[in-house]
Amino acid sequence: MSTVSYYTAEGLKKLKDELEYLKSVERPKASEAIAEARDKGDLSENAEYDAAKEAQGLLELKIAKMEELVSNARLIDESQLDISKVLVLSTVKIRNKANGMEMKYTLVAESEADLKSGKISVTSPIGKGLLGKSAGEVAEIKVPNGTLNFEILEITRD
Repeated sequence: MSTVSYYTAEGLKKLKDELEYLKSVERPKASEAIAEARDKGDLSENAEYDAAKEAQGLLELKIAKMEELVSNARLIDESQLDISKVLVLSTVKIRNKANGMEMKYTLVAESEADLKSGKISVTSPIGKGLLGKSAGEVAEIKVPNGTLNFEILEITRD
């Protein structure tokens, strides 16, 4: 089940850097831990050896998943994006119709989402609800708490 994920240049570089770190730093550490545990004697009763082998297995699983992510990653060409509609990498200023509160979010790939810096995933309920909308439209978004209505005030590319 390989799904294509879209990334900014910064997000893809971060993903590749983390994968390289796991391969070049963490993988040798795991092998070293296994070798040290093996040197301590009887493997049948060596809990340290079992733990090191399990940690290595988890690390290899993480590396395999990240390699799949990188192989299915696509770089977003920002120059080809339509500015009149909300798309990935759009910065959207919205107003909650219920309380008048205004918010500004940038829609990004799921792995780049960071609410503290105003980046929300396009796969989140709000992200999905905003996609494809134009300035002036009202997005009716179903969230676990009920339904929210957001008026789209402005769409920009930062």
